[in-house]
Amino acid sequence: MLKKRYLKGKGVVQVTFYTAAALDAKQVCLVGDFNEWDESATPMQALKDGRFKIVLELEPEQVYEFRYLVDGCEWHNDWEADEYVSNPHGSDNCVVCT
Repeated sequence: MLKKRYLKGKGVVQVTFYTAAALDAKQVCLVGDFNEWDESATPMQALKDGRFKIVLELEPEQVYEFRYLVDGCEWHNDWEADEYVSNPHGSDNCVVCT
């Protein structure tokens, strides 16, 4: 799930990324264009309800592709993303439009 908040004073869009609670994960990293697809650069915080969360400040009027990497080996999508695009690995990437 994505929540967006436009911070006019900073000129950025604050995007909160949430995973589904059903992942049953020990660790989740957010991986995408914004971190050059670095699989360990953006670890997410575990919440008490089983979801994971992270807040990023992104440039406005941009399109970013992303996915969730669960426990270092399983790729998951955000089923509430703005869009989806095919990737070269035979699956889809999520898209967030700021």
